[in-house]
Amino acid sequence: MYYAQYASPMGPLLLTADEEGLTGLWIKAEPSGGSENPAHPVLEKTAAWLDAYFRGEDPVMDVPLNPEGTAFQRKIWEILLTIPYGETRSYGSIAREMAVWAGKKKMSAQAVGQAVGRNPICILIPCHRVVGAKG
Repeated sequence: MYYAQYASPMGPLLLTADEEGLTGLWIKAEPSGGSENPAHPVLEKTAAWLDAYFRGEDPVMDVPLNPEGTAFQRKIWEILLTIPYGETRSYGSIAREMAVWAGKKKMSAQAVGQAVGRNPICILIPCHRVVGAKG
C-alpha cells in the first residue's frame, strides 16, 4: 500500500493505492500504514486528475481504480461512475437499475445509500452526485 497527501481547496486529502490502482481517497484523514510515495504512478495520475477537477474541468477518468468492497458495493460504485459531471441521480433510480442487474423486482434505496456511503474513493467515484428523491 502506498499513500500521498494532496492539498485540495477542501483541505488535505489522503490518497492510497496498491499495484492495481487507487484504493482510497479520504478528506482530512491520516495514513494508517503503508509507504508514503507521491511519485507512485497511480497517485501521480490521481493528483493530476484532481488538479483538473478543482480547476472546474471535467477530467477524463483515466485513473485505475481498485476499491475494496462487496460485489453489490462495487456495482453501485460502477453506476456512480456513469453519472455525468454536473448531473445527479437519485438513490431510487440507482435502486431500480440495481434491481434489474440483480434480477429482482425491486431494490431498497436504503441499501443503495449504504453502499454509496461506503465508497472509499470520494470525488473520483462521485457519491456527491447522488441525491434523495426530492433533490
